[in-house]
Amino acid sequence: MFESTHAFAFFDYFRVPYDLSGDALETRLGTITAGTSGRQLTWVRAAGGRPARSDYRAGRYQLAGFSIVCHLYTGTALSPVDDSWRKVEPILDSHGTEVGAVWEDQQGNVFLPLDPGEAMTFLWSERYKTVGSANIKRLLRKGMVQGYYVVRPLLPRPLQLRMRRTLARHQNTPSFPAWPIEHSLHTFYDWLFDLTTRLAGTPVPWIDLWPDGRSWAMVLTHDVETAFGRDEMELLRAPERDRGYRSSWNFVAERYEVSDETVAKVTADGCEVGVHGLRHDGRDVASKRLLGQRLPAMRKHADRWGAVGFRSPATQRSWELMPTMGFDYDSSYTDTDPYEPQPGGCCTYLPFFNEDLVELPITLPQDHTLFEILQHEDGELWVSKAREIRDRRGMVLVLAHPDYAVDPRLAKGWQQLLDEFQGDETAWQALPREVASWWRDRASTELRQSPDGWTLTGPAAGRGQVKHAVLADQEA
Repeated sequence: MFESTHAFAFFDYFRVPYDLSGDALETRLGTITAGTSGRQLTWVRAAGGRPARSDYRAGRYQLAGFSIVCHLYTGTALSPVDDSWRKVEPILDSHGTEVGAVWEDQQGNVFLPLDPGEAMTFLWSERYKTVGSANIKRLLRKGMVQGYYVVRPLLPRPLQLRMRRTLARHQNTPSFPAWPIEHSLHTFYDWLFDLTTRLAGTPVPWIDLWPDGRSWAMVLTHDVETAFGRDEMELLRAPERDRGYRSSWNFVAERYEVSDETVAKVTADGCEVGVHGLRHDGRDVASKRLLGQRLPAMRKHADRWGAVGFRSPATQRSWELMPTMGFDYDSSYTDTDPYEPQPGGCCTYLPFFNEDLVELPITLPQDHTLFEILQHEDGELWVSKAREIRDRRGMVLVLAHPDYAVDPRLAKGWQQLLDEFQGDETAWQALPREVASWWRDRASTELRQSPDGWTLTGPAAGRGQVKHAVLADQEA
């Protein structure tokens, strides 16, 4: 249906079929040709060498009403645009000044002065925090976080909470990523589907996000921070069990004892065990050296527990280090959270890859943030955001701690969330390891055209479904 001179990350992510005609070409431009119409999309490749620095700058831009962060090409040497082309969408900088545009010629060919794959990765990896003034704020915050974790063991727990509540009250919620939900990346996906569908002149096939005809995913996870939390797991597990839910339980390797009997009880209950760092001191991924010292012990416990997933204490994370740990999946990224010790977020409520590691972002506010820091009285924010993600066909992944479940507000909010979606047949209520396995299967499956239409070939063929993108103005 399409032929491309280079890999096109957006098509790869959604499993849109295309033939690769020249990936070895080290050119600065990539071109996709729609076989049905002959129209072309040309984009500036982030991996194709760097144009003059003054013509190729990283920044946060507004396109069609949503935010993207990437390098934008503003020169003319690479552009095919001449007097026969028209501007179809302006691109604005953070001040609202037009600095570029998407162009179209009379035949419907399109020029995009940026790389969609880079824009996706800038958000997934939180690289947007290194752009412009955001980088200065990031470095200042990093120093504060490191200092906090040095002195935290010396601070009484009530003082820790008072400090975080005070910070939250005086903290301005950033404009990007928005909280409690950020839609820009997903709106960008919709925009790209609309663009390529117009290019093709026909609906564009892709592999559905979830298996077995489910339209969204719901994943329950728990971090067990202390021996108290280990002993009080039933405060959260009992209401889940009563309503037919399964969940994952992430244990700290060397902070308290986790017996083989505890692990066996969790897995016999249809649940999953994961690794929640070595000592819960916020230092596991502080540096490559520290991770190298700690990883053998964490891997030893992972093997003993049969754990394939990891979540870093306090959601500390490093894009470069997380794939080196040898886990099938990581769940240390939030979609958006300005209140965590490492604020930011990957801006998505779908899984994604970091090299060979599947990232499963936490997509609802953490229980500790909601009830202890922001002092909410119920789980209405959980429920409302979960509904919104459901309507966008995303993944609701929630984190709650048994350590804090004696708080009646958390207990009430947890049951409120479970009750809202109990028996929802549109949801895939899955364990994290199942989601990661599915995402790998889906990424290894292709769409192929046959006399009967598009069919799936690969490990997801038995459970996946073919979807078709249509123009936004033609949707029912």
